[in-house]
Amino acid sequence: MTTTVLPDSEAPDLLHTKAPTLAGPPRKGKRRVQWLPYALVGPAILFELLIHIVPMLTGIWISFVQLTKYFIANWGAAPWAGLHNYQVAVDFNQAIGKGLLNSFLITCAFTVLVVGLSWGFGMMAAVALQKPFKGRGLFRTLFLVPYALPMYAGVITWKFMFQRDSGAINHILVDQLHLMGNGPFWLIGNNAFVAVVVVAIWKTWPFAFLMLMAGLQSVPSDVYEAASVDGAKPFRQWRSITLPMVRPVNVTLVLVMFLWTFNDFNTPYVLFGSTAQPPAADLLSFHIYNASFITWNFGSGAAMSVLLLLFLLVVTGIYLAVTNRRSVRA
Repeated sequence: MTTTVLPDSEAPDLLHTKAPTLAGPPRKGKRRVQWLPYALVGPAILFELLIHIVPMLTGIWISFVQLTKYFIANWGAAPWAGLHNYQVAVDFNQAIGKGLLNSFLITCAFTVLVVGLSWGFGMMAAVALQKPFKGRGLFRTLFLVPYALPMYAGVITWKFMFQRDSGAINHILVDQLHLMGNGPFWLIGNNAFVAVVVVAIWKTWPFAFLMLMAGLQSVPSDVYEAASVDGAKPFRQWRSITLPMVRPVNVTLVLVMFLWTFNDFNTPYVLFGSTAQPPAADLLSFHIYNASFITWNFGSGAAMSVLLLLFLLVVTGIYLAVTNRRSVRA
């Protein structure tokens, strides 16, 4: 067997030989791939502009003009008001400012009660249904019925139930349980605040239950078993295990329920009617509606809406800053 040795001039230069490269896709295909995400996101951005951004900017512009019923046909002819609408809204010595402040305080109390009780009911139901037992699926379905029902249908049903003479509430409290001598008026007077709080809790707590139940699914059962072996009681397990484990869910849940409840317009609108609501249940969103469409002073109503927007932005920013700082420390 002979070995042929090539001269240096004919030997392949292995150091300078380029490895074969795979041919990439054509440039036209690359451009299509680069534009695909924008094409998919484009419709969402367009609808966001049309539904939220443009109306919000229009409302901000209206808050700086004297847009009354005399200029509805020609918005551009409305005279410039500057900060006058805002000054009237925050002048708590005048009727408009006093009414806005009173509505703001009522809305704060309404929000605290609805968010707190809805979260409490949702947490109790989620913890009670965390462990499997016979009939758990049925209870889960029943608890989610208020969330699945159309909002208007549910509130209208409550409106009939709150009627003084023919309502189911007075029938149960007066005729069945004998807790009251006479059936009270639930939709007028001071009882109106109780009525709107009850209806808001009824339609809000299933959402809290759903979110917390989903969050509890990620908590390992071994942790509870180990805590039980160590002698931890159910309340201690809930405080030391459940709350820390579902903290990310609670952070988002409380913020969402706060924004929904503070801006709640549909509940008082359907429950009390479209003209006016009792002073005890004068929620801020419906107060702004009355200030705009009852008095036909859209400039003043828009200024109140912008103030509400700024308040919610400030509260949301503070809330997120505090929760993020606590998560970093943890």
